[in-house]
Amino acid sequence: MNTNSVKNICEIYATAEHERVVLWSDPTCNYRGIIAIHSTALGPALGGTRFWNYANDEEASRDALRLSKGMSYKNALAGLPFGGGKSVIIGDNRTTDRERIFRAHGRFIESFGGRYITAEDIGTTPSDMEYVALETRHVGGLPGRSGDPSPVTAHGVFRALQACAQHRWGTADLSRRVVALQGCGSTGYHLAREIHEAGAALVVADVDPERVRHVVSEFGAQAVSPRDILSAQADVFSPCAMGGVINDETIPALKAEIIVGSANNQLLEPRHGDLLNDLGKLYAPDYVANAGGVINGCRELLSWAAADAAVKVNAIYDTMLELLDKSKAEGMPPFRKADQLAEQRLSAESFMGPISTGSTMTP
Repeated sequence: MNTNSVKNICEIYATAEHERVVLWSDPTCNYRGIIAIHSTALGPALGGTRFWNYANDEEASRDALRLSKGMSYKNALAGLPFGGGKSVIIGDNRTTDRERIFRAHGRFIESFGGRYITAEDIGTTPSDMEYVALETRHVGGLPGRSGDPSPVTAHGVFRALQACAQHRWGTADLSRRVVALQGCGSTGYHLAREIHEAGAALVVADVDPERVRHVVSEFGAQAVSPRDILSAQADVFSPCAMGGVINDETIPALKAEIIVGSANNQLLEPRHGDLLNDLGKLYAPDYVANAGGVINGCRELLSWAAADAAVKVNAIYDTMLELLDKSKAEGMPPFRKADQLAEQRLSAESFMGPISTGSTMTP
């Protein structure tokens, strides 16, 4: 790593509002990772492990910090007794040497002594978490327990979409609407199914042509290129791939009135949320919409019944609609209102202790 890179990374961490960030390496298995804990005000930090071939350590560091902060806000507004954290593994997630890498990752997690709990995320699987579990008990998303979170995450996003439709158009009915869906992976696929069943038309794109063919075949979607999905003629744009998709380059191309999806950190910068609001577009804060997966994980981590978790995921509709109504009444972009509510809760709980598992959004 050159001197400039080291300096830039030091500056990134110097301005972070995090409790703890640790970079870890194990040369014996070519493991390099970062664990970022944003807050433990509500309980132990919870957030998945992302395995990605980052361009450089600066990019990996920024991703870990942004994702962990998003998890704090997500857990706060979902009323869960967890703080926010995230881990990233730097490298090619297509590697076959998974046991050694994920056991090294498990040892890294164990060094936090229970302050951080992980699960799968982009580039990782429940099977990978089984390797992590050989080294630490602070891991969820294991096979045969809470199950694959992607259909539950998708259902939460679908409920958030219905809330956005109700707020913007006065009805949650999506028939005769067009949804442009970016990303046809596990969550995107299940979201496409629910959108199709609701009677809406789909325009879809993904960097993997096979995923696109699957969604087109099953749900009668129209396929476009990854570049063209952003400018597709649609009522709703649903980003379900990587973050940062809402930026200076993409905003002028967006035709949709509503932006709601499963991707984390969809706004490249906060000002892009302000710009969407100025343009009259309704942006649903991603960490409110995509909380279904972490709620589902409470079946495993908190021994919730599946039916109770399902009720909580379904309630994302109410949480989102309440948030949108509050933000409109106060003349504030929804993402800024969501941030405000999350920060209020984190600040209050720093002094009052963890919230109960049944909490709802505070006024």
